[in-house]
Amino acid sequence: MLKKLMIFSLLVVVFSTESMSATPKEKQAPDTYEMLNLFGEVMERAKAAYVEEVTDKQLIEAAINGMLTSLDPHSSYLDADSFTYMNEQTKGKFGGLGIEVTMDNGLVKVVSPIDDTPAAKAGIKAGDYITHIDGETVIGLNLNEAVSKLRGKIGTKVKISVRRVNAKPFDVTLKRQEIKIQSVKTEIKNDDILYVRISSFAEENDKDIEKAVKDANKKLKGKLAGIVIDVRNNPGGLLDQAVAVSDLFLDKGEIVSTRSRNEEDTVKYSAQPGDIAQGLPIVVIINEGSASASEILAGALQDHRRAVVLGEKSFGKGSVQTVLPLGEYGAMRLTTARYYTPSGHSIQAKGIEPDIVVKPSKVEVLEDYGLNITEAELSGALKNEEEDKKSNKEKTDNAETISDYQLIRALDLVRALGLYGQGQGLIELNEKSDK
Repeated sequence: MLKKLMIFSLLVVVFSTESMSATPKEKQAPDTYEMLNLFGEVMERAKAAYVEEVTDKQLIEAAINGMLTSLDPHSSYLDADSFTYMNEQTKGKFGGLGIEVTMDNGLVKVVSPIDDTPAAKAGIKAGDYITHIDGETVIGLNLNEAVSKLRGKIGTKVKISVRRVNAKPFDVTLKRQEIKIQSVKTEIKNDDILYVRISSFAEENDKDIEKAVKDANKKLKGKLAGIVIDVRNNPGGLLDQAVAVSDLFLDKGEIVSTRSRNEEDTVKYSAQPGDIAQGLPIVVIINEGSASASEILAGALQDHRRAVVLGEKSFGKGSVQTVLPLGEYGAMRLTTARYYTPSGHSIQAKGIEPDIVVKPSKVEVLEDYGLNITEAELSGALKNEEEDKKSNKEKTDNAETISDYQLIRALDLVRALGLYGQGQGLIELNEKSDK
């Protein structure tokens, strides 16, 4: 490889000499070759004089990755192992700690922990910064290098040092596991509200959610009151799944558009007729760990007034990465476009603003210690002839959700929207705005 570069360098010198009499426009071309000549010289000297022995492969891969990462935090070079890891992740199965990370000011920043993984169970939160891995600083590492250190053989342990806003730095040791993601989980809350938790956008999410809605309608005999879609700490995933899931609840209109530097390359994704929720109220919960595909879903349903978005401002990753395979050498991930919501707003570095801001809070039930007396406690009070069969169930539901204030508010909002017919009202308002 080095010989080829040296031969190429000689050709460049000849070419540069012969082009001295070229026109001003033609004179610009040799500059690129001169820089490639410089690259060959630097590589040759680094390989010959660096304090430790390095290979051509190490130097070239590092140069390629440095070129791409200098463009933005999401462009990078993926060697063969990293490319395989990325493919496994989108299929819902991979090894590691279970965190989505990015680089921020030289440190590894947690975008979000993935549900039911070592990182989530250890209390790692969105916005945390990892400063050291096994006692070694992450400063000076690129994202791929940091991720490689976090990953390792299943069953082995890794110690990370974490900094968190308004908290003392701390260390935590995690055991690497095979991460099997169940990216969609559903359950019935409060007897008639479907709760849909999407932890990442992986293959066949849309099919899982469509089935969950149909099963809920069947189980509740058509008395489904509404849907809560929870994409908190969801780092994103597959664009086609973000579009497909949004399409489930939209009857028409644009879902998202991607715009590159060439206007003719703009791509618009539109909804197909049919809303599986049939106009029922929908609330989407987001937070600062909701990124990329999560923001596409929230932005689409918000702009079409199909859902109320509740929670905190999202992460703000509104750029499109295209993965270009490089044969046996892996792939390159290149930022090629930006996402825009149906109303034309860019998500990049701005995120989605919730319609209703709800911060995470602790809820405490206040005891009345028997000071308040109700009608039922009065001596000789008439009894209600209808037995309250739901009392025990409601106590159970309250116990399950009382620690999640944002979810409590979302469930209450679905109930309120249903009581006042706002589910259909949101659709009608959208239809009028389209005319």
